[in-house]
Amino acid sequence: MSGTPRAHHRRRFRHALKTLHLWLGLSLGVLLSLVMLAGGVLLFEQPLLAVTHPELIGRTVPEQTELGRALEQILATSEGQQLRSIALPGDGLTAFEGVAKNGDRHYFDPVDGHPLLVRAANRDVLLILLDWHTHLLTGSTGETVLGIVACTGLFMLVSGLWLYWPGRRRVITHLKPHAHPPILRWASWHRMIGVLAFPLLLITIGTGTTMAYRGAVRTGLIQLFGEPQPARPPKVTGDEGAIHWAALLQAAHAAAPDAVITRISLPVRPGAALVMRVRRPGEWNLSGRSTLFLNPYTAQVLGGEDATRLGSGACLANALFPIHSAAVGGGIWRALLAVGAVLPAFMLVTGFLFWRARRRPRRHQGIPG
Repeated sequence: MSGTPRAHHRRRFRHALKTLHLWLGLSLGVLLSLVMLAGGVLLFEQPLLAVTHPELIGRTVPEQTELGRALEQILATSEGQQLRSIALPGDGLTAFEGVAKNGDRHYFDPVDGHPLLVRAANRDVLLILLDWHTHLLTGSTGETVLGIVACTGLFMLVSGLWLYWPGRRRVITHLKPHAHPPILRWASWHRMIGVLAFPLLLITIGTGTTMAYRGAVRTGLIQLFGEPQPARPPKVTGDEGAIHWAALLQAAHAAAPDAVITRISLPVRPGAALVMRVRRPGEWNLSGRSTLFLNPYTAQVLGGEDATRLGSGACLANALFPIHSAAVGGGIWRALLAVGAVLPAFMLVTGFLFWRARRRPRRHQGIPG
């Protein structure tokens, strides 16, 4: 009799967990499914952009040290002065891509800097999907809610596996799908796909969760491994004057000749160093996580951070986004992530159909009374 209270508590706990798993899935699971479906489309953002805007690819791109003249033309215009960052032309996108303060994307010719295209943040489908996937269309508030939804997704994954677990010897037999009756059909398919796809969904939702809390995750990993905090841009002293972008690009290239300059943070604020993102050989992030700090008026390199020489904690933090976005892993990993983006919707639908079938009278399910 001593085991009876314990068994009773376990049954009550299991029932409560099953109820929580069900209602979280039928509520926040809808939001999670829509967010991940958007992410699945964004995995193919570059080829979709190439199809919809062919003028942004196939252009002749000068050497990076020769892009300064075009950059000066761009940033001297009223359009260029509204940018908060600008990405240099590369192998995929052969045009300058500037991000305005309102989220619009501006594209410029790599030779002379003349405008090519503007993608409005509130009208471009891919930009709307990106904003939905990262901020739920509501800025920082949406990002906070998204973090909660992602954590809920992880809870549903772990709780679903715990509720399914039949014991080590019966794992395979319990994964068998059923066709009839409906209540067994939907339950078996929900269970089978959930268990088989558990590792993929754990990586997909797990890395997505770290994106919502990227600052805290990065700081936590660095502290966990006892590493120094990332380098910060120094203050700039001395007289301010005109900014010569050609000289800045040449100085950056001389300081990191093996790296590709990918992005420049804007605007250049008085007393602040200019920050350039560069990608060194071996980095997974397509924009690179390495940085260079320069005096914008003298073109003197003041420091920076080489992402290939960081400790384990910082390297792990830097690897999360490339894994989540399929920047590493090739076409096979991209295809797996695309499948993973659809699975939460599949789990939502089968879970709902199971719930609906369970609520119907037993005689309508083909189950004897």
